[in-house]
Amino acid sequence: MADSKEYDPDLITLSDDEGKEYNFEVLDAIETDEARYLALLPTYDDPKKMLDDSGELVIVKVGEENGEEYFYEIEDDDEYETIADAFVDRLENFFEIDEK
Repeated sequence: MADSKEYDPDLITLSDDEGKEYNFEVLDAIETDEARYLALLPTYDDPKKMLDDSGELVIVKVGEENGEEYFYEIEDDDEYETIADAFVDRLENFFEIDEK
């Protein structure tokens, strides 16, 4: 019998401008009146790479075009700080977060 509390992460793959793909686990999502945002944590197939990673959250803004979702960087510093602070407040009970 399968345990109903099995960990089933929400994983996505994003590509950079050169087409290199990166895998992320979606840790949380926030929706505001203006947009939807995701807090992502890089994932790796190689455990050594995971240990070498900074563990820094990647925060993206979700957009939609022609019925398809796309993700992009938050360019406005104030918007980024507001959303990053909201994610830290929500996630600090589950993860050790070092605010720099």
